[in-house]
Amino acid sequence: MKHTYQIHGMTCNGCRTHVELTLQKVDGVVSASVDLEKAEAVIEMDSHIPIDSFKTALEKAGGHYTIHPLGEMKVISKEKVISPKGKGTGTYYCPMHCEGDTTYDKPGDCPVCGMDLVEEQRMVATVTQYTCPMHPEVVKDDPGSCPICGMDLVPMKPDLSAEEKNFKKLSKKFWVSVVFTLPIFLIAMSEMVHNNPLYDVLELKYWNWIQLALSIPVVFYATWMFFERAYRSILTWNLNMFTLIGIGAGVAWLFSVFGLIFPDFFPEQFKTEAGTVHIYFEAATVILTLVLMGQVLEARAHSKTNSAVKELLKLAPNKAIRVVDGKEEEISIDAIALGDILRVKPGDKIPVDGSITEGRTTVDESMITGEPIPVDKEEGDNLSSGTINGNQSFLMKAEKIGSDTLLAQIIQMVNDASRSRAPIQKLADTISGYFVPVVVLISLITFVVWAIWGPDPAYVYALVNAIAVLIIACPCALGLATPMSVMVGVGKGAQNGVLIKNAEALERLAKVNVLIVDKTGTLTEGKPTVEMVGASSDKYSNKEVLQYIISINQYSEHPLAEATVNYGKDQGVESLKSGDFNAITGKGVEGIVNGKKVALGNDKMMEYAGAMIPQNMGEEAKSYQRQGKTVSYLSIDKQGVGFIVIGDKIKQTSAMAIKELQEKGIDVIMLTGDNHETAQAVATELNLADFKASMLPEDKLKEVEKLQKTGKVVAMAGDGINDAPALAKSDVGIAMGTGTDVAIESAGITLVKGDLNGIVKARNLSDKVMKNIKQNLFFALIYNTLGVPIAAGILFPFFGILLSPMIAAAAMSFSSVSVIANALRLRSTNIN
Repeated sequence: MKHTYQIHGMTCNGCRTHVELTLQKVDGVVSASVDLEKAEAVIEMDSHIPIDSFKTALEKAGGHYTIHPLGEMKVISKEKVISPKGKGTGTYYCPMHCEGDTTYDKPGDCPVCGMDLVEEQRMVATVTQYTCPMHPEVVKDDPGSCPICGMDLVPMKPDLSAEEKNFKKLSKKFWVSVVFTLPIFLIAMSEMVHNNPLYDVLELKYWNWIQLALSIPVVFYATWMFFERAYRSILTWNLNMFTLIGIGAGVAWLFSVFGLIFPDFFPEQFKTEAGTVHIYFEAATVILTLVLMGQVLEARAHSKTNSAVKELLKLAPNKAIRVVDGKEEEISIDAIALGDILRVKPGDKIPVDGSITEGRTTVDESMITGEPIPVDKEEGDNLSSGTINGNQSFLMKAEKIGSDTLLAQIIQMVNDASRSRAPIQKLADTISGYFVPVVVLISLITFVVWAIWGPDPAYVYALVNAIAVLIIACPCALGLATPMSVMVGVGKGAQNGVLIKNAEALERLAKVNVLIVDKTGTLTEGKPTVEMVGASSDKYSNKEVLQYIISINQYSEHPLAEATVNYGKDQGVESLKSGDFNAITGKGVEGIVNGKKVALGNDKMMEYAGAMIPQNMGEEAKSYQRQGKTVSYLSIDKQGVGFIVIGDKIKQTSAMAIKELQEKGIDVIMLTGDNHETAQAVATELNLADFKASMLPEDKLKEVEKLQKTGKVVAMAGDGINDAPALAKSDVGIAMGTGTDVAIESAGITLVKGDLNGIVKARNLSDKVMKNIKQNLFFALIYNTLGVPIAAGILFPFFGILLSPMIAAAAMSFSSVSVIANALRLRSTNIN
């Protein structure tokens, strides 16, 4: 009988293989086949096996996989293993993303690949505390003097980050390893000196015992973690880099110990002229020390890959000045409540998101938008946490605090994107799934070939070359190739106002050849202003037309509606009693105003309402539309009585950005809900050859689908609710940060400044990240393709060259570091 189950928690081909082998080992299972894409397992069994047996097997095998009968769970999602976090703890994840977005609450090593977990950088308010240098038990929140000895209190040093702690721990072990490995290496190399002076002090066999004693701290203290990871990898069958290191160095060390204790067990070709067995304590300890050095370098490099997030975290202020009843008080950021009035002094960081209530200033927003020019701010203008005030003081109202601030959301988005997996990583996953078993097989073949056909001492050559094959192979470099580039690239984008939702969007953007853009808020400023109001009959005056317009629009959230309501207030026009409000997406609004049925919107809204537009009013409206203005008609009781003209300036950067995108081979198409005349005027000014007007949300969605069916890779840029369906359907959705939450949620990329120039930056970033990933993958693949055969001795018959296991260890360690170093180059790349 066969049963199909849902498997959750698999993120790569290595996970699939691990789960499949685990299920096959369950008693009573005839065969098990696991499909990664479908997240399903088909299990054939002689008789029914309780599902608890499979659950137990997966739990014992390690990892975080769950199994359920097919169809039991409606929503398939990866499990997150996040324990409650207390003070000082963070979120830890594998830098190779072996288990996708699985996170841990404690530092350690990944149960799949064995790599050290890294800490996610999070926004945590930090308050400087002060202590006495003579009495460390004295801790105060403010500076002053010690109540015991009277000395001035000094600031306490903040706790080290998890990365710094790991680096210090590994560095300590590395230097211990060096201290004990260096004399072993010198003793072993002294054999190459004529009339070795060491033999005048002690016989060779005693120097061998000294090497054993010196190797014990290296093996059982400094690098014991490698053997623990190797053992766990074999136990769970998550074969990885440490499997190869553990087997290679372990075989060399155990062989040496056995040869030292039982020399008579070995044939003569294993022995020296002095009758002792050739030992490899120097090879084992040097290999382990070099691998440890690679881990130290990686720990240091990892701290730089998320430097962009760390720089963003530095923007978060610790304190703020709250104004209560005219009095100012300094408070912690955590103490700020919604609606609080805060004082921001010259040069201070803006503490939370909000708006100016009194005063005016200039604000440096470059750390959020990537634009270096300070922005003028006055009463009513919005402010973002972490941006820097200019040389004037002002009051602001706190409107978003904590995790709701723009800075906090940017940091969270960067963290999430950094842990996401790009489709190109599937190649590395597929290769890695078979890599270690293949390398072990090649090592065994190498031993057999050298033992049978190698020169004397054949078995010594066989052992040394087999160990070299195990040591030089490094699946770690292959696994790091993609995530390191993604992490650095996403951080680089955040520093330039380009927020990447996930790695998949970043990869797809490099393939985009069609960009669809909305007009309002994307090509234009998105700050519409009323230019005139017209009445078509003597029955209603211009003021009355405006009165009906603001009365129906006061319930709408559309930017055009907001512009008309604000204009009415400025003109001193009061709204009338209204009700039964209804918004028709892409057309306009309708309702009852002063007991009359009112409709306001474009031509399609008038058709929807069954209203007649007088010819003279229609012609006058079109004259404005041909100038690029937006016109909304007003009908009362199905009779067109007036219209309102709204202007929205085209952004200064739109024309240049469109030109640059077109030069990159991207076709730019404008889809707008506005009328044809207005769309034509904007398209002409921006040199757009392709545009469509009067587009409803479903029309935009159909246009995206139509282009995709022709083989185009489509990106959609928009900022409104009516853009959300097309944004979600497109290959890459790009939301203007100035737009609605719905549009931003539907998009894969968000531009903080809401500027088309941000799309150019995003495309440049995507191109450079993908190029960097391909460089890393090529380096990792070519390295192993050439390194393994050379370590096996393929050059020996032609050039007499053999690769020492120690040199192989150095090369293996630096391969991973090289991949990270190449990814770090993205930090200095220019995407403008």
